[in-house]
Amino acid sequence: MEAFQEEVEGEIVKSEIAKQIYAVSHLAGSFKLRSGRISNEYFDKYQFEADPILLNAIVKQMLTLIPSDIKVLAGLELGGISIVTLLSHYSGLPTAFVRKEAKKYGTSRLAEGVQINNQKVLIVEDVVTSGGQIIISANQLRQLSAQIDYVLCVIDREEGAVDKLLAEGITLLSLLKRSDFPN
Repeated sequence: MEAFQEEVEGEIVKSEIAKQIYAVSHLAGSFKLRSGRISNEYFDKYQFEADPILLNAIVKQMLTLIPSDIKVLAGLELGGISIVTLLSHYSGLPTAFVRKEAKKYGTSRLAEGVQINNQKVLIVEDVVTSGGQIIISANQLRQLSAQIDYVLCVIDREEGAVDKLLAEGITLLSLLKRSDFPN
């Protein structure tokens, strides 16, 4: 890990990030995904999100993928929150934290933080499989007058999300794809 930390300070390359993510978060077995599908592998995103050195390296690489016209970053509950917070820190863009559903007490908001209405918003997520939750959240944010054209993720599992999101007018930008990792 010490060598990895030294590389981080010298801007670590994507291939090394992929190796580190795989090493700390790839699990083999039988896993039910949000889509309902059973997979023989799983990326335990909380393992790479909980590692401050690795998370920092991931986010620094993701910065270059933020479209230039974005005004607000929106992290999806729960996995996108740590990523969007650090992206906001480095980019200087304000952040909204998006719940899966509006809370039923207090402010009763779906999106906390900066206002998203009439703003170009980039959804931030960790691992994307089918894009189902992104589509739900994007439609909810659009109902609040947010303009959603892009989503940025750490890993695209390459299981159909690109096409499903495009059908909703959303382009998926990803730091890494499943094909960037060992088979």
